[in-house]
Amino acid sequence: MRLATIGRMFSYRHAFHAGNHADVLKHTVLIATLQHLLQKDAALTVLDTHAGAGLYRLDGDYASTSAESADGILRLVPPAAPAALAPALQDYVDMVRAFNQGEATRVYPGSPFIAQRLLRAQDRLKLFELHPTDARALAGNVAQLDAGRQVAVLAQDGFEGARQFLPPPSRRALVLCDPSYEIKSDYARVQDMLQDALKRFATGVYAVWYPIIPRPEAHELPRRLKTLAQKAGKSWLHATLTVKSGKTAPAGTAPGRRPGLPASGMFLINPPFTLDAALRAALPQMAELLAQDRHAAWTLEGGAP
Repeated sequence: MRLATIGRMFSYRHAFHAGNHADVLKHTVLIATLQHLLQKDAALTVLDTHAGAGLYRLDGDYASTSAESADGILRLVPPAAPAALAPALQDYVDMVRAFNQGEATRVYPGSPFIAQRLLRAQDRLKLFELHPTDARALAGNVAQLDAGRQVAVLAQDGFEGARQFLPPPSRRALVLCDPSYEIKSDYARVQDMLQDALKRFATGVYAVWYPIIPRPEAHELPRRLKTLAQKAGKSWLHATLTVKSGKTAPAGTAPGRRPGLPASGMFLINPPFTLDAALRAALPQMAELLAQDRHAAWTLEGGAP
């Protein structure tokens, strides 16, 4: 692998984007999915292929630099919160608030800590993070949980590492895959990983987050995943959230500053049957409350085997 590629691989830090509109979508879906899967007594294994640091300070240097949480989670919590939220969106807000004291929302839990908070004693959580700084931060944050053997932090490539845990001993698993996609090859690696995972463990639940940006690979990914699910005879669900136009920067954006992510999607294979209804109630509220211009919208489609 060339040095330039390695440099790009390690340039992305989720701390800059913690609590933004993409996190609202991703973590609302994650919580609703886990809540359904955890209704069965049998143990569940959760694999997070790109775990990040796990916990983020919204008033820290990274998050405050981009301030993306101001147009994400902070629009959904007091005093900005509306009177009533859809159940799935309210569960997400309640989860974030559980990591904070008082009225201010200063701490944002990433996927690892959201999952760990929901899991039971018999469940297992495998966290992969290749970025050296984030891997150290993740290990330090997890150490404070006193979770014992329930949570494992692995400083390795999640695309490859997840394979060793499929199928899990309990034959029940959720795989969350949300790479940065800064490297174009990530799009193909997502597809390759899911294709391999379905061969190893056809009944697992697979959740993929991706950015909706002006790049051919980004538009092709959900189509390819839909074809993959259909060929495998699996049900699928595809949700998208758009908060603004991706063509122009919003008014007030500083010259030279990147306009930011306009939209993102979640694609699930073998989704819980309850997730469609949960998102049909939550997505319209997300689009309304997180809108940055008149182009805000949402979509939800799915298919059965």
